[in-house]
Amino acid sequence: MTGPSQPMANRYLPLALTHSPTPRIEHFALLAGLEAAVRGTLISAMPLTVYAALGDAQATSVVYFIAGIVALSWGLMVPWATRFVPRRWVYTGGCILYLFGMALAMIGAAWSVPLALVCNAMATATTFVCFNAYVLDYVDRANLGRSQSTQMFYAALPWALGPLTGVWLHDHWAPAPFLLAGVFATALLITFWILRLGNGRQIQRAKGPAVNPLGYLGRFFRQPRLIAGWMFAVMRSCGWWVYVVYLPIFCIETGLGDKVGGIALSLSNALLFAAPALNRMARRLSVRRSVRFAFGVCGLLFVAAGLLAVLPWMTVALVMGASIFLVTLDVVGGLPFLMSVKPSERTEMSAVYSSFRDVSGILTPGAAWLVLWVAPLPGIFVAAGAGLLASWVVAGRLHPRLGIQRPSRGGA
Repeated sequence: MTGPSQPMANRYLPLALTHSPTPRIEHFALLAGLEAAVRGTLISAMPLTVYAALGDAQATSVVYFIAGIVALSWGLMVPWATRFVPRRWVYTGGCILYLFGMALAMIGAAWSVPLALVCNAMATATTFVCFNAYVLDYVDRANLGRSQSTQMFYAALPWALGPLTGVWLHDHWAPAPFLLAGVFATALLITFWILRLGNGRQIQRAKGPAVNPLGYLGRFFRQPRLIAGWMFAVMRSCGWWVYVVYLPIFCIETGLGDKVGGIALSLSNALLFAAPALNRMARRLSVRRSVRFAFGVCGLLFVAAGLLAVLPWMTVALVMGASIFLVTLDVVGGLPFLMSVKPSERTEMSAVYSSFRDVSGILTPGAAWLVLWVAPLPGIFVAAGAGLLASWVVAGRLHPRLGIQRPSRGGA
């Protein structure tokens, strides 16, 4: 209603922030874009700050490993927390954890920076679990693909500009990127409350004692479709880890310089602008064909990049080509999991799904450490390609009609 009784403040809010009884896909995309601004600014600045504070690459690796373990454990506890604390306050707590993390990082001390890394990891896990639960509450199954692609589109600019901006600000004043990320985290919190998502839709459950925090893992392991969908998320995230961490190292070791990796990452992230087109393509091909094609080509390109490492620029080009299909998997790779979740398990299974980021953050450095015992750095690209090709095999077992819109039984 736009009559005189409407509060004056609401009349001048941007369209994307005006409240509607049912949140729209664009509302979730706006939240995704703001969180991408937070994380995109930190992705390149945080490693530099950790290394500067600790002064040792081995210590830096240990801190990241510990942060991954904490984030994984914390994320699995979030559904248990939402049984006692309303989801809107849990999400708010995640945003506040971001702010604590920024403040600790700005101190820049050897004791505060590791705590900042842990706080940011916990914040990401918290907001991701709650966000996915909201999406599953309010976005119907047929529109999950469009929701994913719209989120990617809104996140494209922050992910394209964030890494370069973070490094540039860090070079001028070390606390600057964290100050900017704190502004984005505050905007994320304010936007969340303006949208008034509340606690999501309530699903009637059988009366009984609260489920053990990890009890729902048993239900997860009894559902092969969820296991496969989670595996897809882990492997695509491992692909991004290799791209973000080991391609820049490869460029430095082969004499290409320390800026090639950052430029390649920003260019690849700009591909997120094509997310809506990738979603339309996926709907024409079916989710199974799209996911399988992306995993297959991406895996082959990574393997080729490792085998052709004697031509460094060819390796860079092949890995950048693989990133096109990693972006495709960002758009459609999560659909097999999200489309298989039961309504009564939205929050719990969102927590399981969110663990892919932390598991890949532990798995990738661990696997790379083992590979480097027996092979040079390009072997990491080959190993990543092998993992992606394994996902290609598993994707062949997905239902052929997954993601294809079915006609309404009511004839509407």
